[in-house]
Amino acid sequence: MQKNKYCILGLFVLMTLASCDNDRVFDEYQSVPDEWDKDERIEFKFTPPDTINAYNLFVNLRNTENYKFSNLFLIVELGYPNGKTLKDTLEYRMAYPDGTFMGTGFTDLKENKLWYKGYIDPFVFEESGEYTVNIQHAMRKNGTVEGVDKLEGITDIGFRIEHSKTN
Repeated sequence: MQKNKYCILGLFVLMTLASCDNDRVFDEYQSVPDEWDKDERIEFKFTPPDTINAYNLFVNLRNTENYKFSNLFLIVELGYPNGKTLKDTLEYRMAYPDGTFMGTGFTDLKENKLWYKGYIDPFVFEESGEYTVNIQHAMRKNGTVEGVDKLEGITDIGFRIEHSKTN
């Protein structure tokens, strides 16, 4: 009897936690092995729920203290169902001036939620069908032209779509 009580309590807690994220439309992560190769593109495929409402799009990532930079450059491609592609080169600050990493987390693993689309103008998916997002790093050391071949300290890359608060 006591065991059933704990199972029911555990199930209730899980359901409560799952229902707290009402804004989420799509949220997926992919792990990066020990190093993120400059030629490796992390791909996400999704079908948005409609072509009417506005959404916020985010790149999520987790980094450890092995990340050696205070910023991060990413190339993000958004592929539409009709074949059109939007390609953006984005820069994100990853650390404060004192070297402390931004992001959330109490351990050496920090989670970052980085704006991609929707922060200035509402983003509306113009077409119905399957979209593709490809994310690739574009890091370079100061004063060099060559890119960083193997980026250390990034453990997971994610892509998230939320309902816009402006709807």
